[in-house]
Amino acid sequence: MSPLQTSEFTIEAFEAGDIDTVRFDHEAHVYVGWLYIHEFGITTAILRFEAALRRLVALKGAEDKYHATLTWFFLLLIYERSEVDEPWHTFRQRNADLVNGSKGLLAHYYTNMHLFSERARERFVLPDNLAKR
Repeated sequence: MSPLQTSEFTIEAFEAGDIDTVRFDHEAHVYVGWLYIHEFGITTAILRFEAALRRLVALKGAEDKYHATLTWFFLLLIYERSEVDEPWHTFRQRNADLVNGSKGLLAHYYTNMHLFSERARERFVLPDNLAKR
């Protein structure tokens, strides 16, 4: 896939469902989440991003692709790792593990059984692998 063209992903386009889902890869998800965090703060960002993502997958007939825990987890990590007034390219460079969607990152926090449970798909669940870190 070609490098992320940030201009094609905006909060407005995301909320309107006007996103090319073929190009909306993991990095684009993180970028849009980063936009939400910087625009609204964590609480409103989670609520608005989740609602918009649920609408988008419903619009595309892909409701089974939505995963609440993955959505919340990545938004929380974006928030935790963000610096005030930091541009996207700097955030991206500092957080390659987050942006590249490393499965190892998830394994530090969740067991597969817990993360891919039906409960975790439907609502945010706390990590279950912290004691093993």
